[in-house]
Amino acid sequence: MTQKTSADTPLLDAYEPFEILVTWQQIFERSQNLINHLAVKRSKADKLPKLNLDPLNISEAYQELSFKLLTNPERLVNAQISYWTEHYKLLENVSKRAVNPEVAPYIAPERTDRRFNDEAWEQSPVFDYVKQAYLMTSRWLHDVVTLAELEEDSTHARKVEFYTQQLIDALSPSNFAATNPEVLAIALETGGKSLLDGLNNFLADLERGKGKLQIKMTDLDAFELGENIATTPGKVIYQNDLMQVIQYSPSTDKVHKRPLLIIPPWINKFYILDLRPKNSFIKWAVDQGHTVFILSWINPDGSHADKSFEHYMLEGPIEALDVIEQATGEKEVNAIGYCIGGTLLASSLAYLEHKKDNRIASATYFTTLLDFTDPGDLQLFIDEDQVSSIEEKMAKNGYLDGSEMAGTFNMLRPNDLIWSFYVDNYLKGNQASAFDLLYWNSDSTRMPAKMHSFYLRNMYLYNLLKEPKGVNLAGVDIDLSTIKTPTYFVSAHDDHIAPWKMTYEGTNLMGGPVRFVLGGSGHIAGIINPPEKNKYFYLTNNKTKTTKNPDTWIKGAKKNEGSWWPDWAGWVKGHADGEVEARTPGEGKLPALEDAPGSYVKMRITHS
Repeated sequence: MTQKTSADTPLLDAYEPFEILVTWQQIFERSQNLINHLAVKRSKADKLPKLNLDPLNISEAYQELSFKLLTNPERLVNAQISYWTEHYKLLENVSKRAVNPEVAPYIAPERTDRRFNDEAWEQSPVFDYVKQAYLMTSRWLHDVVTLAELEEDSTHARKVEFYTQQLIDALSPSNFAATNPEVLAIALETGGKSLLDGLNNFLADLERGKGKLQIKMTDLDAFELGENIATTPGKVIYQNDLMQVIQYSPSTDKVHKRPLLIIPPWINKFYILDLRPKNSFIKWAVDQGHTVFILSWINPDGSHADKSFEHYMLEGPIEALDVIEQATGEKEVNAIGYCIGGTLLASSLAYLEHKKDNRIASATYFTTLLDFTDPGDLQLFIDEDQVSSIEEKMAKNGYLDGSEMAGTFNMLRPNDLIWSFYVDNYLKGNQASAFDLLYWNSDSTRMPAKMHSFYLRNMYLYNLLKEPKGVNLAGVDIDLSTIKTPTYFVSAHDDHIAPWKMTYEGTNLMGGPVRFVLGGSGHIAGIINPPEKNKYFYLTNNKTKTTKNPDTWIKGAKKNEGSWWPDWAGWVKGHADGEVEARTPGEGKLPALEDAPGSYVKMRITHS
């Protein structure tokens, strides 16, 4: 029977007792299986692993914070007095709002803060107080950290700021069932079954991660590569131990003479550029008349432990140039590198310049760091102690597990990529929906030990790539200033992985003509922005080569609405070297091995 309110609106649906029992049975079975698995795993261990009480290496930063605060106790006392004064004003405000909802709140969340969207946060005096008290305390904590007067932009100051915000985000009242009105309402409507479903979801994620929590962001069964995601027609025409080369089928009668080679990051899989036809950069490039080739990197295991950064260069883009020539007869290509793929592209270009090899006619960099002086919050995860710790982990299996990388990136946007799913899946008991971008984001890749150690140390830790001859690859001292290739940089204004002002520094390292374009949004949405959606914007400034400072560049930039893709298409067409008849994959000297997207990209990580 269903209870109803005075407005005759359903309030509580009565569930069959059998349904509740089934849920409890699933919870019991999952709990038992998980306990058994962990017990077996523990019994097989020769000895207990050494416990690292500070894996993120933040204790020194907070010790300095404590020391700075205690050396000026008067400020701390005044801050405490100020807090209670503010709290009194908040209580007064909430009392007034309870009588007159038109009274403005004492403190309000940012417009982009979706945690407090439910109307109950405004309408209920209790939850209005909880919300505002949290926001006020958050602001106070930031003020206390500022009072310590840690050296501005120092590593300790940035660590304290970052991890204090992590704590603040974790303690949001929206993350607890008892203080989230939306969660309580759903629990009431479902007779508590939503909480049971949430517990079931939680145990299922623990079970899937073999004891390590892997929050399910999307329906992992909703997509199948080559069927409803990564569907642009093409063929794998070559493969080696590190990559497959995919050539895509033409959609135009005539194509640009110079083929297009795309070097995606191997930290993630290439099909971010080919999610669905409506947002596929690959399909769009094919439709613009490009003969598109892309590298599909293998998901490495222990057998790839000794693969280095130079192996990725020689067996990746350098070898792909030979493959493309065999497939099309063309020696010269236009190339794109995305993120670390762009870092590899620049390294390859400097290597080729040394070899007097001019097969890359133009280079495009998507959100690429070449100067790692200030790589944003990622820098907080990379110091000598943390890199050494990562190297110890990699030494055991020969690789860094993909979940380690995913966890780091998720911490850069915790409310969007951690806590929103925690609330939705575990507190509300919802099942993950089907979302192509999140499916890709959950499809993690491993990092070979030797390559990743080289990358972390030489790029992030020591920042040697920007130095002339600072890095040696395959016997060649890499000097980016020798690169005379025409270059197109595109970065994203809100990028939290490759901050745009830092990517702009790459323009100062090149010896040839450079065009820099700044798109809207972030690391992914700023790049995957098809023109048909008419979203965001992009900024251009024709004085890139003579403007060394990014702040000066943006002051003189022109704002253009929509996607930057057509701007790039016009630029790269100037390096296309005319048109030829369309080329079909497999009809050149290299036969087709299998259909796109190939088998390498389908290798998913499993945990034991």
